[in-house]
Amino acid sequence: MPFDSGTFALTICRLSKKMPDDYLERFAAANAGMLDQVKDEPVIGWVSGRHLLEYKIDEETGICGGHIHLAMRKAERKIPGSLLKAICKREELVYMQANKTAGVPSKVRKEIKAEAVEKNLLKMPPSITGVPFVIDMAEEIAYVGTTSSAQLDELIALFLKTNDVELLPLSFDDMMFRFFQTDSGSLPMLTFAGPSADCEATPGRDFLTWLWYQSEVNGAKLNVGNFGDFEVMIEGPLTLAFAAEAKGAGETTVKKGCPMKSAEVKSALSVGKKLKKAKLTLTRGEDIWAGSFDADKFCFSGLALPEGEEMEHNTRFAERITNLYILQTTLQEYFKSFAEAIMSDEGKAVEKKIKKWIEERDSY
Repeated sequence: MPFDSGTFALTICRLSKKMPDDYLERFAAANAGMLDQVKDEPVIGWVSGRHLLEYKIDEETGICGGHIHLAMRKAERKIPGSLLKAICKREELVYMQANKTAGVPSKVRKEIKAEAVEKNLLKMPPSITGVPFVIDMAEEIAYVGTTSSAQLDELIALFLKTNDVELLPLSFDDMMFRFFQTDSGSLPMLTFAGPSADCEATPGRDFLTWLWYQSEVNGAKLNVGNFGDFEVMIEGPLTLAFAAEAKGAGETTVKKGCPMKSAEVKSALSVGKKLKKAKLTLTRGEDIWAGSFDADKFCFSGLALPEGEEMEHNTRFAERITNLYILQTTLQEYFKSFAEAIMSDEGKAVEKKIKKWIEERDSY
């Protein structure tokens, strides 16, 4: 499963309160069950974090490195579209031959399709999807292995039903409240170039564009207390956009060549677009965290963690979760620095510096 090794998607959530003492029994009672039990409706439940077929949940299968490690599994039977179409076509030909007609009425077509589904659905093997997650109970943080809003919503709903604990995705409003006892509406709406096309606040894009500026000016250096000194590098592919609802010409994505120096990127910045997605690399000495960061959702895809030193599975897993804790703590500290800078008396000066940085960018 993704949290054990390799790269993975990541959405960070806080727990609304402490987990109940009988959490393992609760997860076990809501397990996903055997695939043979899947009939004509999707079945959603919990499985171990080791693989999606292990629905027995106990301390051995549900705990790794001192953390809860499970997955939400969704299983359903589906008839592949091409197969269903072929079955329906065959039955329609039979109908036309029997009734000596050149076509099939729409009502009959619907009946043929419904009968085909009824006769063949249970012959199909269940298809399964899973969303892994880790709960760091000491820090009351959940690391969820998806960036899909639909999957995250399903997991949050099932988690709440199972444990009476809500998962709260990390957001700019959440950080503003914890750091400054206000919401993201208190952040000034920044304009980095020309007349702004934004009709709503985009704090995530303001933050990521500011972080890009800092990374090119001074490496975005930041000391994070006991965790040490960090730097940030922003790389392509890059997606720049106006307001959240803007599509088409309102969004520019540059992947090929050297995105950082491309004329398309400078042009996008010059008309007021802000950085929405980019590869973000966080470094601390030889330790490297890297992945594609979505500023709107505050989540990662293709996230890679520093190479660990531990060899035993449980200790290596715990080391990886510690690196996730360092990552989310450091990112929040960067956001805190950003918010402090633009809400201070120097906020307008910061905006002007970024405008000048955009105007003087090299491009080809």
